[in-house]
Amino acid sequence: MGDFAKDFGLRDQIQRAGVSIMSNIAEGFERGGSREFAQFLSIAKGSTGEVRSQLYVALDQEYVTQAEFERLIAGVNETARMISGLISYLRGSAIKGVKYRAERKLQT
Repeated sequence: MGDFAKDFGLRDQIQRAGVSIMSNIAEGFERGGSREFAQFLSIAKGSTGEVRSQLYVALDQEYVTQAEFERLIAGVNETARMISGLISYLRGSAIKGVKYRAERKLQT
């Protein structure tokens, strides 16, 4: 990890992209609407692609071993699959989200 730790740009970009995944999931959830949540999940999924790309750079620069790379890529791929599954569920669901509950109460 010595050379990797010294590559501040790549190291920090991977960290920012990882934080972006979590932050977009949290922000989308807090919006209270399924459509908005799916939109933020899509952004989070894009950040998984960014992390994946940066891990290839880390492998090419020999900052990580092939075994470390495969373990990290597997985690990123699993995260992307889970996000995709949640997006599909939300888009197919009739549930609009908690912010629409008050609207429904006013209509009844």
